[in-house]
Amino acid sequence: MACALSTPILRLEATSSRRASCGTRLEICRGLDFLGVRRKYPCQIFSYKNPSYVIRATVLPASRPILDNEEERKQMSERYGFTQIGEPLPDNITLKDIMDTLPKKLFEIDDMKAWRSFLISMTSYALGILMIAKSPWYLLPLAWAWTGTAVTGFFVIGHDCAHKSFSRNKLVEDIVGTLAFLPLIYPYEPWRFKHDRHHAKTNMLSEDTAWHPVRPEEFKSSPILRKAIIFGYGPFRPWMSIAHWLIWHFDLKKFRPSEVGRVKISLACVFAFMAIGWPLIVYKAGIIGWIKFWLMPWLGYHFWMSTFTMVHHTAPHIPFKTPEEWNAAQAQLNGTVHCNYPRWIEILCHDINVHIPHHISSRIPSYNLRAAHKSLQENWGKYLNEASWNWRLMKTIMTMCHVYDKERYYVPFDDIAPKNESSKMQDTIVCIYSSLHKILLWMVAIRMTSLEIWLFAC
Repeated sequence: MACALSTPILRLEATSSRRASCGTRLEICRGLDFLGVRRKYPCQIFSYKNPSYVIRATVLPASRPILDNEEERKQMSERYGFTQIGEPLPDNITLKDIMDTLPKKLFEIDDMKAWRSFLISMTSYALGILMIAKSPWYLLPLAWAWTGTAVTGFFVIGHDCAHKSFSRNKLVEDIVGTLAFLPLIYPYEPWRFKHDRHHAKTNMLSEDTAWHPVRPEEFKSSPILRKAIIFGYGPFRPWMSIAHWLIWHFDLKKFRPSEVGRVKISLACVFAFMAIGWPLIVYKAGIIGWIKFWLMPWLGYHFWMSTFTMVHHTAPHIPFKTPEEWNAAQAQLNGTVHCNYPRWIEILCHDINVHIPHHISSRIPSYNLRAAHKSLQENWGKYLNEASWNWRLMKTIMTMCHVYDKERYYVPFDDIAPKNESSKMQDTIVCIYSSLHKILLWMVAIRMTSLEIWLFAC
C-alpha cells in the first residue's frame, strides 16, 4: 500500500485500487479524509487496509470566495460544513443599527440566573472530580472529557465577569472572575485587557489577539519557525490556546503602564494557586494524581478553548482585513460564526457557542445569548454564518485556513511550503491523527456498556 501526494490545490486523491491505511477499520480512513492530507508512505502503527474507500479532495478556491451569489453560497456551505453562509453585509450598515434591533431586556443582569450558572459549573466540576476518583482506568478518558468541559464553564463565568455582564457589583465580578480563572492557571486581568482588544479589533489583520492567519513573511522567515507553525496549526491546533496563554498573559511588557498594577495582582493570585494547590494535590495523590485530577481536565479545557475560538472566526470565506479596509459591523456580524454543539456541551459551557450576539454587544449576559440570537435571525438572518459542529467543518479549518492572502483570504501550507517539508509534516500529522482516532473509536465502542457499569457500581 502506498499513497502519493497530489497537487497543492487538490491535496487528497485516491482511486479504489489504492488502499488507505493507518487504522483498524473504515472509520480510520475517513479520519484521514477529515485532515485533508495524503500519505506518501504507509504508517507502520496500524495494519488494516480497506480496498474500497475513496479519499476525496478538498478544493480551495483559487480566487476570493463569491458571496453575492446564492447558489455559490449554498455550494460553499456544503463544501465547508456550514448550514448557512451569510450574504455580505452592506457597507452602510453600522454596528449601532444592528444593536438597536435587540430587545433592551436582553442586556439586563439577572442575579438568580448568573449564580445558577455558577452553581452549574461548580456542581458539574465536582461531579467530574468524583468520576475521576471513582472511575476504573478505562473510563478515565470519559471522566476527563466531562471534567474538562465542566471547567470550561468556569472560564465562561470569568468571561462574563470581564465583560461586566455577571453582576451589578463590579467588585464581586472582579473577585468571581479571578477565582473562576484560578483552576485554569489563567490570570484574569491580563486576559481581560487582551480580550477587550479582540472585541475592538475583531478580524483586523495583526491587531486581533485571537485566531488570525499566519502572515506570509512570518511563515517564510526561517525553516525552524515554518516547521513549528505547520506542526502547531496541524495536529496540535485544538490545543494552540496553550501557546496563546503563555505568550500573551505573563509578559508585563505587553501591557500599558496603567494596566500593570492589576496585571501583577492577577499573576500573584495565579502563582499562589500553583504554589499551594499543586503541592496539595501531589501530597494527597502523588504526581499521577496531579496528572489525573488537574492536567488532563486542563488539557480538555484548552481543547474547547481552542475549538470554540477557532470556529468563531475562522473560515475560508471570512476575511481578515487591514485597518484601512476594516468595517466593525461586517467583522462582528459577517465575521463571526454561530455553531451548534451537543446540548450537554452547550449547557456546561453556558452557551459560549452562541457567539454572534456576544460580538454585537459583549454586555449581553450568557443566559440571554439564545434569545439575542433569535432576534438577530429574525432581523438579520440572511447575513449570518451558521453551522453545527461536524468533521467537515473542522477539516476545512485545519487544512485550508492557514496563511493570509489578500485575494484568497487564506492559502494552505501546501501551496507555499517547500514540498519536502510539507510532505514530511503531513506524514506526521496523518500518523498522529490516526492514532488518536483509533483511541476515540475504542472509547466510543465501550462507552455505553462501561458507563452503565460505572453507574451501577456507584
